Amino acid sequence: MQFGLFSVSDITVDPTTGRAPTENERIKAIVEIARKAEDIGLDVFALGEHHNRPFFSSSPTTTLAYIAAQTQRLQLSTATTLITTNDPVKIAEDFAMLQHLADGRVDLTLGRGNTGPVYPWFGKDIRQGIPLAIENYALLHRLWTEDVVDWEGRFRTPLTSFTSTPRPLDDVAPFVWHGSIRSPEIAEQAAYYGDGFFANNIFWPKEHYQRLISFYRERYEHYGHGAAHQAIVGLGGQFFIRKNSQDAVREFRPYFDNAPVYGHGPSLEEFTDETPLTVGSPQEFVDKTLTFRESFGDYQRQLFLVDHAGLPLKTVLEQLDLLGEVLPDLRAGFAENRPADVPDAPTHAALVAARDAAAADDESLEVRA
Repeated sequence: MQFGLFSVSDITVDPTTGRAPTENERIKAIVEIARKAEDIGLDVFALGEHHNRPFFSSSPTTTLAYIAAQTQRLQLSTATTLITTNDPVKIAEDFAMLQHLADGRVDLTLGRGNTGPVYPWFGKDIRQGIPLAIENYALLHRLWTEDVVDWEGRFRTPLTSFTSTPRPLDDVAPFVWHGSIRSPEIAEQAAYYGDGFFANNIFWPKEHYQRLISFYRERYEHYGHGAAHQAIVGLGGQFFIRKNSQDAVREFRPYFDNAPVYGHGPSLEEFTDETPLTVGSPQEFVDKTLTFRESFGDYQRQLFLVDHAGLPLKTVLEQLDLLGEVLPDLRAGFAENRPADVPDAPTHAALVAARDAAAADDESLEVRA
């Protein structure tokens, strides 16, 4: 089970001061947050992709490469890589390059994005979002698994005898998660390839995500990648904790009430009752997070959104210190009675080992034949 952070890279006014950080301050802060994630023992740091204000992260691979140079073991990922508006060739090249620089500590989450104007900015039609996601990933998959690719599709110019460079590290592509909050077609795509499925698990009641994850698990088994309970699932979540739950509610309320993503809607109390958001004590946070397993089954990756809604860097780092204190309890709770046949979260080393083991099995079968 991996635990980590994901950021959507918003630049939001702090409602208690009326000030928003500059782009430079926010970009530098995200690097400090990633370093802190490694310091407290987290496993993953993931950064989203946006091309519009109020977000800054238009080039996640650049930022992640910089973070890779300042960390030793942190798995680097994306909260969203736009498979619809990016050229699959550029995705293949950028992430293979990052994979080499980070010694394999790289995976990515593909998504369609949630900002309609992005599509025409990159010459795409939002009405083709699902077909773009399906076709572009089919090409990306081939670019990483085949040395020479001939390709012709609907959405980009043809490729003839094309080789994406650099090749993936050790000839093993970065592991791919497919992220979606509403599209069964994306869950189907993840299951077809035997990839991971990531549900951000933030804005909706658990029943919404249960339907998608259950469908993905069923289709994963249908395509012969393993039993349904062995499918590779990742979840998001968010929290604000203080030693005393009343202090947490009092301090977080102005951020919640004014946040662009969920302010001016349901009350803080209603939102925490109906969604995975925890605002309270560390123990309340642990208890609620452990219920995710009851709702979704054993899974592989749990990421938390912490640096949002205008929270200042100092407060975010304090939140991470508190998370670090309860991280052993989270690990122990999710490990308790975990079936032995539920796989761990994929890493580069594990994928290389699995590839080599499969090759050895094939060679053994040939010798016997």
